[in-house]
Amino acid sequence: MTRLRKMMLEELQRRHFSENTIRCYIRSVEDFARRFNCSPDRLGPRHIREYQAELLTKRKLTANTVAQRLAALRFFYLKTLKKSWNISETPYPKKGHRLPTMLSPEEVARLIDAADTPYHRTLLMTLYGIGVRRAELTHLKVTDIDSQRMVVHVQGGKGRKDRDVMLSPKLLQELREHWRRLRPKPSQWLFPGNRYHSGDQPISTKVVWQACHKAAQRAGLQKPVHPHTLRHCFATHLLEQGADLRTIQLLLGHNDLKETTIYLHLSERHLNAATSPLDSLQRKDELSPEE
Repeated sequence: MTRLRKMMLEELQRRHFSENTIRCYIRSVEDFARRFNCSPDRLGPRHIREYQAELLTKRKLTANTVAQRLAALRFFYLKTLKKSWNISETPYPKKGHRLPTMLSPEEVARLIDAADTPYHRTLLMTLYGIGVRRAELTHLKVTDIDSQRMVVHVQGGKGRKDRDVMLSPKLLQELREHWRRLRPKPSQWLFPGNRYHSGDQPISTKVVWQACHKAAQRAGLQKPVHPHTLRHCFATHLLEQGADLRTIQLLLGHNDLKETTIYLHLSERHLNAATSPLDSLQRKDELSPEE
């Protein structure tokens, strides 16, 4: 471990950043240094601007990803190197507001039915059944399933926040079957890692992504489907069933209700609540001969 990497790691850990954020920030600074084949403490604003432009124009990364890379560099220069950072010289790119991919309930059922193993089926059902992020899914523990209160405890979610989500009877039945299939029984993780699912560490988020990707291919879905798609479906289908936005916000663990309002744009019930003004027009070619 280099001196600078160790210094940055200590600064991130002192501020209690999540493991995922630490990993992303460290990788971002390493990628920046590799781009110029130079130690990052010897690079300045000119290099950062050039790097930012390359990420957007040549690598075609999204504005959100570029903003994350800049946040990592900003942390490195301000907190690790104790140098100044002029945000006017390296502004964050304007973020787009694209609506996420949505699946109908029938398409979600097809996706789950197309899982190539029972283990993958349980992963997909849990993603959709409680609306967790894939990192939250991988870190579920056996003790997080509370069948007495019919809730799932999601611990250490985004922003290190805990929350409770309802436990579906169907999901509880699937998880019990999943438990019976596991040999040996895990002592901690609900979804243990390694080839035979008997490891001391949980599965990686890559396993969750692969389970979703393979099932989407087998189901013949023409839409881009990834684990977070099922989180969007969870929220949107709840909204269509009559759940209010505040409840959905709490279930998803959103800080701001504004984050949750995006599902108003995805809900068929809300989209179909209004009639297009085109339907009220009386055009000449639509008039009957008697008129």
